Amino acid sequence: MHEKSSSFSIKNWSQDDQPREKLRDKGKDALSDAELVAILIGSGSKNESAVDLCKRILSSVDNNLNALGKLSIKQLMEFKGIGEAKAITIAAAMELGRRRRGEEALVQNKITSSVSVFELMQPILGELPHEEFWILYLNNSNKVIQKNQLSKGGITGTLVDVRLVLKNALEVGATGLILAHNHPSGTLKPSEADKKLTQKLKSASESLDIKVLDHLIVTEKAYFSFADENLL
Repeated sequence: MHEKSSSFSIKNWSQDDQPREKLRDKGKDALSDAELVAILIGSGSKNESAVDLCKRILSSVDNNLNALGKLSIKQLMEFKGIGEAKAITIAAAMELGRRRRGEEALVQNKITSSVSVFELMQPILGELPHEEFWILYLNNSNKVIQKNQLSKGGITGTLVDVRLVLKNALEVGATGLILAHNHPSGTLKPSEADKKLTQKLKSASESLDIKVLDHLIVTEKAYFSFADENLL
């Protein structure tokens, strides 16, 4: 039985069909998404190659890697040929990609517009099923000194401690703040609570010569900027 299933391992494919060797010889850009995922899982089933299996998985999410990253271990295991170990490997790779994107945004951490804030915070907030509130602490060159999760709440809202925000701002020497939170519902319209909290933080910060530069509401694919909409 072992010998029969082993023929579907990538190492037994013809050299032209081996994605590992293709990556080695032609570079990672030469591989399709399905071939890259096939390298992760190593083998398919007795009736389907790893690449064909990965094509089927990707097809189920419209060939969207962001959507693939949202699949749970249980959902991945619903595909014939994907056991727990393979499902965990795929999920881990998707999470590494998400974290890399966040770190790349942080390297280019001078805030020049609301777009640069969105690029930094979307990998963190964009796909969460619950609401979180984050603060970016900036120096006088508008570079991010620190980014902190201030609170984590349910889908209906979250609690923000203004004193904690300002205490940390003084500790890190911040001269500017940018507020960011997500709306799991996908709506970009700020609530009255969002507006009141923004003004509360702005007023409290001004007494310490710290400016609230913006407040972003982040969803998976878009954002709302208080600064851009002249709500600050």
